[in-house]
Amino acid sequence: MTSPDQPRHVDVKDGDQTVAAAEVTASGNAGGTVRTSLLPSSGHAPPGSRASLVDAVMDLPEVQASSRLEATVPLGDAESLARLRERTEDTVTRPAGSTALVDADIPPGGPACPGQEPGGQASAS
Repeated sequence: MTSPDQPRHVDVKDGDQTVAAAEVTASGNAGGTVRTSLLPSSGHAPPGSRASLVDAVMDLPEVQASSRLEATVPLGDAESLARLRERTEDTVTRPAGSTALVDADIPPGGPACPGQEPGGQASAS
């Protein structure tokens, strides 16, 4: 687990190219709130890559240990928003400038990844 308020970077790559990325910051106490920013990538992102990014974020131990999620998603990123709704509960989305803000509950238990082909390979640092 990373230290509190120390952002963790998550990438989804297609070959050597990063096609989706996120910054994740956990509150530091179990059952707290985790914050993530899904970062827009320039250029083409293969179908499924943004859903794979959400899965990689949601499967992080610090996210699984949290009870709430606050996410910032580029407005119009329907793939990420749909996957966040699938992986969270009581999800509320609202626009804020060029982004959508997502507030949601993280379901208890281990990773629950719906069946979708991954769009790339995820890595966390």
